[in-house]
Amino acid sequence: MRRRLLTALAGFTALAAALSPVSTAPATAAEQKSTAAVFPAPVINEDFPDPDVVQVGSTWYAYSTNNGRGHVPTASAPSANGPWTIRGDAMPGGPSAAWAQSGRTWAPDVHPNPDGSFTLTYTAWHKSSGRQCIGAATASSPLGPFTPVGSQPLICPLNLGGAIDANTFVANDGTRYLLWKNDGNAIGVNSTLWLTRTTNNGTALTGGNTALISSGGVIEAPDLVQRGSQFVLFYSGGSYTGCEYLTSYAVAPTLNGPWTTAYRPLMTSASFDNHVCGPGGADFVNDKVFLHGWVNGARHLYVADLGWAGDFPVVRGSRVRTEAERGTLNNCRVRTGAAGASQGAVAAYIDFADSWVENTFYAPRAGSYTLWVGYANGTGSTASHGVVVNGNSQGSVSYPATGWDNWRQSSVGVTLNAGWNTIRLTKGNSYAEVDYFELQ
Repeated sequence: MRRRLLTALAGFTALAAALSPVSTAPATAAEQKSTAAVFPAPVINEDFPDPDVVQVGSTWYAYSTNNGRGHVPTASAPSANGPWTIRGDAMPGGPSAAWAQSGRTWAPDVHPNPDGSFTLTYTAWHKSSGRQCIGAATASSPLGPFTPVGSQPLICPLNLGGAIDANTFVANDGTRYLLWKNDGNAIGVNSTLWLTRTTNNGTALTGGNTALISSGGVIEAPDLVQRGSQFVLFYSGGSYTGCEYLTSYAVAPTLNGPWTTAYRPLMTSASFDNHVCGPGGADFVNDKVFLHGWVNGARHLYVADLGWAGDFPVVRGSRVRTEAERGTLNNCRVRTGAAGASQGAVAAYIDFADSWVENTFYAPRAGSYTLWVGYANGTGSTASHGVVVNGNSQGSVSYPATGWDNWRQSSVGVTLNAGWNTIRLTKGNSYAEVDYFELQ
């Protein structure tokens, strides 16, 4: 990943999806706090940036960018949530001496091969140019020691700034590819995330390069997942040096595109209520996502639950917004042109005993969640709505007075089933309008 301070990712295009994580404003006195959300769990409490994680049999292995632990620091665990044990350096001899030098060995990727061996692709410091390029190494064990392959880099487009952030992708038909980024940020040109076909052990290229998405800002750390209806390309954006770092994604019906960028990022510091600073470098493995976040000047490793809502990703603990007015309304109605409201419309006139607003929400796991409600209350006193989850009452949510069209948030803890759930707000005390929901 980029190791210099760079401009933030810009230009997210609209995606017609009901689910989109959000960045939220700081809480005000009118916002009611809840602690029901489950945030990513820290599993390696020391510097372990740009994680790559692979499961081999019943054991999990993790690899990180170089630090005081070596060229490719490695850890293992009996489960995704740990306990994790640091195991040393997976490439103790360092990158290929034929073309690289030590000191900037970044973003490793380890993948098993059909013959039982393992291939490590890594980013290293190209001696003759000073840029970063991608090399390969192999080992008989996921712990290494990995031995570099070849006397030249695997990918090294110096005219495009070099190459970083290799990541293996194997399509459902068994075809193996390597994702990577040309490091345009290093020379002031656009960066592109590329896809290149490789041999079945990933040590040689066999096809041309396919451009996926490009940006004049920062896009890096690609990871690709094939779902039933589409391909999902995850990537990081913003400056890796602080809390503005984020994870977003784009989707396409085929590897040739067209790619549509998510309406909002998938994970930000704000979407986790600042429980993770700069959630990036993410690796998506089965029903888990591994990511790093800043803690006291180092990037620690976290793990979170991952789910798929209609082939769109949902990460537990990261806020996902659903517009209230797009749900099912009974004896109430949509008010458009609502000043300051999210997307300009709200659910209003929830004024009668049989008035309710109902929306569906996806939970990656069964358990406790926080439901945030964007609301306005101009009555001068506290209002409320009843909360009914999957047909069962789960209490109520209160709305301190704010004034009409003065939108704030209130929250309530809810218990959800894994998968889709219905949540209905019913008439309570006094009156309030509902702008949106955020499930966390």
